[in-house]
Amino acid sequence: MVPLASFIKPFHAHYFSRAEGPPFRKRRYSFAGLPSLMPLVRAFLDTSAAERSLDFRFVFTLLGSELANNSIAHSLSSEHGSTFTLIVDRGATGMTLICQDQGARYPMEPGPFTAADLDTLDPDAGPGSGRGLGLVNALADRWGDNGNPKFRQVWFHLSYDLTHNPWTQSNTAEDKVEC
Repeated sequence: MVPLASFIKPFHAHYFSRAEGPPFRKRRYSFAGLPSLMPLVRAFLDTSAAERSLDFRFVFTLLGSELANNSIAHSLSSEHGSTFTLIVDRGATGMTLICQDQGARYPMEPGPFTAADLDTLDPDAGPGSGRGLGLVNALADRWGDNGNPKFRQVWFHLSYDLTHNPWTQSNTAEDKVEC
């Protein structure tokens, strides 16, 4: 068993801890395409959003984890020695995450994913049904991809203000029911 910390480059240690690090506009990190590194991916995402509300951090980390899981499950990034890269761009109104992978594992037609390509968030849908991207579609303000199955880049933007986000709406409704 190899400790997760051994996968962190020393000059990037602040990417994975909530300790005050230098302010950033963009943050980029490449991960080996191993499912066992998902806790490290989630730490990177959570730390990138550390200055934001708990709800924002949770949604950002959830959606980013979906993109990373898709890279591992559906692309060549999970091949021995391959990687996927997460790029966080922090703007004035929200954060954008880009996930770059090594391309589709199986032949695909060129073209972007669209909301019409996705099944709903049906709990009975099987693996590879688009539930993960369905979640991104439901909770992100905007999302898309470059349409290149040989070097896929999928991205989403999440606004800091979650007032009108379905995540906040569902939490507010639950709070009202419990009162």
